[in-house]
Amino acid sequence: MKKMGFRHRLIILSSIAIVAIAIAATLFTQNKGIYVKYREFNELFTEGKISTVTINTENIQFEKVGYNGKYYTDNPKTDDFKERLLLSGIEVKDSTEDDGFVVIFDILFDIAFIGFIVIVIYKFFGDYFKSFKVIRHTGVRFDDIAGMDDLKKEMLHAVDILKNSEEYRRKGIRPTKGIVLEGPPGNGKTLFAKALAEEAGVNFIATKGADFQSVFMSIGPRKIKQLFNKARRHKPCIVFIDEFDGIGERRNYAGSGIDKENNRMITAMLNEMDGFQNEEGVLVIAATNSYDSLDGALVRPGRFDLKYTIPNPDEATRIKLINLYTRKKRLSADIPIEKLARSFNGLSCSAIETILNEAAVVMIADGKSEIDLNSIIKACRKMGIKIIS
Repeated sequence: MKKMGFRHRLIILSSIAIVAIAIAATLFTQNKGIYVKYREFNELFTEGKISTVTINTENIQFEKVGYNGKYYTDNPKTDDFKERLLLSGIEVKDSTEDDGFVVIFDILFDIAFIGFIVIVIYKFFGDYFKSFKVIRHTGVRFDDIAGMDDLKKEMLHAVDILKNSEEYRRKGIRPTKGIVLEGPPGNGKTLFAKALAEEAGVNFIATKGADFQSVFMSIGPRKIKQLFNKARRHKPCIVFIDEFDGIGERRNYAGSGIDKENNRMITAMLNEMDGFQNEEGVLVIAATNSYDSLDGALVRPGRFDLKYTIPNPDEATRIKLINLYTRKKRLSADIPIEKLARSFNGLSCSAIETILNEAAVVMIADGKSEIDLNSIIKACRKMGIKIIS
C-alpha cells in the first residue's frame, strides 16, 4: 500500500476539523429559550408551575405548565437538586450523564484542531526546519559527462587545493572560495558539480535558489547561515547552488519587501564568503543562466574567484554525447554519427539526450529493433524541435 501523501493527510485532517467545528457550532447555537433568574425558577418550582426540566452541565432548561415556550436558568449544582425535582413529580432529563461523550468529543475536536494547526505551521516553516542533505557519493563521474576536458582538469586542481589547503598555504596559495558556472540551461552544470565531488572524494551539498525563498522575512538569510555551518562541519565539502540568480540577483535598495529580503540574502552570502579562512575546506559552486543579473559585489574575485562558461556542445562533444546516450540503445548503422552530430548543432546536452530517448520510445511504438532516422525525426516533431537536415 502506498504511503498517504502530505496533501491527502492535510485534506483529511482539514475535513475532520471542519466537521468538528460544524458540530460544535450546531451544539452551541441550539435554542435554549428565554433566560430567567434562578430565583424566579425557584418560585415557579414552589408553586408547581414547572412541567419538565433538563439538567445540563452549565444551565437548567425547563418548560412551564400550560406554556409551549422554553426557558433556562443557572444550574445550582447542589447534591439534592435532582431529587427535589423528582419528588415533586416533575419530568426530569439529566444530560450531565452524557458528559462522557461530550468529553470524548472535546478531546477529538482538540486533537483535530491542534493537528490542523501543526500541519499549517509545517507547511509554512517545514522547509526551514529541513536540514540540508550531505551526499557522500553522488554516483556521477566525469566519464558520464562528454567533453569539457580542460574544465575538468582545472576544477580538479581547485578541489585538490581545497583538500590540501595546509600544503598549499605554505606555498602562499589560498584555496579557491567560489566558482560560477554560467551558460544556457541543459548543458550539465549540475551534473558537472556532482561529478566533481565524486571524482575528488569530498562531501557534496546541493541546493537551489528557491530553497532560500520564503513568505516570511529573514528565513532566507538564516537558511544560508545554516547551510554554511553544515558545510563547515562536513569539510572538505562542495556546496552547489543552482539557479544562483534566485538569491544573488543585483540588489535594489528602493524596492519592495521581496527586494529587501533579497538584499538580506545577498548580505548573508557576502558575510559567509568573507568569513572563509584558508583552512575552511569549503568550495562554493554557483550555477546560473543569467550571469549579468548577479550582484557585482557578490561575484567579484575574492569571493567567487573563477567563472567558467559552459556553452552548448560543439560538434566533437555532440559526437561523444550521441555515443554516450546510445550505449544502451541500438542506433541504426545507416545513420552516420558525424552527420547526426551536425544536425544537432545549437542544441543543449539535455535536448540531445531527450531526443534520443524519445526516438527509442518511437522505435518501440513502431515495432522496430533499432533507432533509425525516421524515429529521430518523429521524436523531434513531438518535441517541437527543428534539426538541421
